Amino acid sequence: MASMNRIQTFAAVSIAVGIVVLALKYIAYVLTGSVALLSDAIESVVNVATAVVALLAIRWSAMPADAEHPYGHHKAEYFSAVVEGVLIVVAALLILRDAYFSFQSPKPIDAPWQGLAVNGMASLMNAAWSWVLVRQGRRHKSPALVADGRHLLTDVISSTGVIGGVALAALTGWAWLDSALAVAVALGVLWSGWGLMKESLGGLMDEAVPSETLTRIREIISANADGAIEAHDLRTRHAGRMMFIDFHLVVPSSMSVAAAHEICDRLECAIKAEFPDALISIHVEPDDQAKHSGIVVM
Repeated sequence: MASMNRIQTFAAVSIAVGIVVLALKYIAYVLTGSVALLSDAIESVVNVATAVVALLAIRWSAMPADAEHPYGHHKAEYFSAVVEGVLIVVAALLILRDAYFSFQSPKPIDAPWQGLAVNGMASLMNAAWSWVLVRQGRRHKSPALVADGRHLLTDVISSTGVIGGVALAALTGWAWLDSALAVAVALGVLWSGWGLMKESLGGLMDEAVPSETLTRIREIISANADGAIEAHDLRTRHAGRMMFIDFHLVVPSSMSVAAAHEICDRLECAIKAEFPDALISIHVEPDDQAKHSGIVVM
């Protein structure tokens, strides 16, 4: 519960940070009239919207299991990341629209250095907060926080390119460069949105845990199932912070239910010691069900 409260706190702070950054970037646009800086501000609008969606999804995922959702609501965070990806694509299309009209009637950039200084402050704030979000998201196993942090990082990268490009446009007087930068930002935003949606869809489709995690689970089962014969049909999936593990455990036919239950308890404790957010299901079978192709008990 304490971990979930911290996750919600980080998500709430993201909204406040996003609003401050949006205000700074909009001021930079007003000072300069640069369509490239406007595109940067539009992306910040998406940042605020996605931060709100992330907070709602995190709160939803924290709801306890109920009769209609016996496995909990952990996948809600993946929906958040998918929504973020969709909003990012919408933002990219809006940026392309503004860039098109700017190409039709290019304008010189006003007060470029003051605007760039303000935009630079916003980018530094985004960079620091994106690092915090990714670090804390991984620590607390929150896909929504990690997705939000990664999106902010792409925003920082694109903002850095925009700042450099607008400075070059101001120095050279090439007004068309401002519009070209906006197009580049839009393409980068599109790529970011696709990456977010692709990763989130893997979680929604019950994607298995990473291969190194699966190997470690097999090792734990092998080392802690003394008294059993083998384990087979190991399956895993992840949903937000939760990891679901199920497998069949073969024991001697003469073993008592109490003894088999003791082995299962031992296995669950060993797995949870390394993966505390795991939900484990073990199906006990007699020795005539052995497949001789699963996990050999050490």
